[in-house]
Amino acid sequence: MIEYNYLVNVVISMKINSIINLNLFVFVVLALILALAIDIIFGELPTRIHPVVIIGSFTNFFKRQFIKIKNRLSGLLVVIGVCLVSAIVLYITYFICSSNVILLFIMFIILLSATFSVNMLLQTALDVKNALDDDIEKARQLVSYLVSRDTDELTESFIVSATVESLTENITDSYVAPIFYYMIFAAVILIYPFDNHLFYLLLVPTLYRIFNTLDAMLGYKTPELINIGYVPAKIDDILNYIPSRIAGICVVISAYLLKLDGKNAYEIMRRDARVCPSPNSGYTMATTAGALNIQLIKKDIYILGDDNKRITSDDISKAVKLSKMTIILFTIIIILLYSLMFVIL
Repeated sequence: MIEYNYLVNVVISMKINSIINLNLFVFVVLALILALAIDIIFGELPTRIHPVVIIGSFTNFFKRQFIKIKNRLSGLLVVIGVCLVSAIVLYITYFICSSNVILLFIMFIILLSATFSVNMLLQTALDVKNALDDDIEKARQLVSYLVSRDTDELTESFIVSATVESLTENITDSYVAPIFYYMIFAAVILIYPFDNHLFYLLLVPTLYRIFNTLDAMLGYKTPELINIGYVPAKIDDILNYIPSRIAGICVVISAYLLKLDGKNAYEIMRRDARVCPSPNSGYTMATTAGALNIQLIKKDIYILGDDNKRITSDDISKAVKLSKMTIILFTIIIILLYSLMFVIL
């Protein structure tokens, strides 16, 4: 009788775990799909409440406190400070919304959508393309918001190159990396569930966005930032190492799907991806150059691809289509892998 009761309890426990896992699986996948839909349809959250803007405010505060420390410890302290304060704010938001399942889900997908930026990434490139067709001065001004180089004298070909570089470099930062870590952690809690796992599931891509923002604001080798920006830049490099290479492979496959030069995309990625000062950005930029059979040039820094044809504004449109396909492909692949893991478990 004791053995029978034990077996019944085991079966009941297994059924409960299966239900919990199913609910988690549906939540993870549905939240990602809806968050992506929100970003594509509505774009960014209003500036005043956008998490990245808030993270930027925290960064400026801690920068002012620790920049007086003239060594790399200053950057580490900024990282710790911004991460702690952001995590506390996120938890308070999560705790307030956790009293209602629907409110919690809405909050979750909205904040998840804020950890990536597909709409703005693609639209910004198209804005440059449209401006370039009408007014090169306006195009130069728009490009100046995307790149750190001087854009005042850029010719059409260099404007197109800078736009395609910015677009494709940010495929990793703006989407692939945060979703990669989101799904990796979703897989972890599928195997090892624990209390408040939804909070941590949201915290993981948020932390990636924090590190990426810190690098964007501090990761420069200027006299002012060379110390305080070292740790944020290195963390960003480490976090993007695997996602950037996954993104590069997805660009190659997407090139084949769009009937671009997929073979050349792969060859140029292998040849030129490491030419860039960044250990990661070249994997999507060089691959795109190969797929479009164009040459991307940042003067005195790098040359990606071969000068097979004259680069024109139409190449921006092609790069946008390639980026869209890459994002779609990556999303499908990572959801399928997560689904396969769920079935196996």
